[in-house]
Amino acid sequence: EVQLVESGGGSVQPGGSLTLSCQASGFRFRDYNLSWFLGKEARWVASITSANGELYADSVKGRFAVSRDNAKNIIYLQMNNLKPEDTGRYFCSVADSYGQGTQVTVSA
Repeated sequence: EVQLVESGGGSVQPGGSLTLSCQASGFRFRDYNLSWFLGKEARWVASITSANGELYADSVKGRFAVSRDNAKNIIYLQMNNLKPEDTGRYFCSVADSYGQGTQVTVSA
């Protein structure tokens, strides 16, 4: 059974930083692309491929960085220069599975 558990959310002021983590289990982690999504509408934020290729939505390019640790089965989302519009619940995803999400709130 695929399990994805996100953590690292919180409240920060605009311009601040957070690092989200997603602990994965139940599948051969190193063989899969994983992604981060935002909100109930599941707006795509970033992906990291099995070959460590990084893909970003235009809204986060230059501010966010996605990475993975295949030894620990974890992906990360380093979020810098956060803006109020980055506020929401962030989910990690593999195939059709999603975690429970972690809340990020950016406000002055």
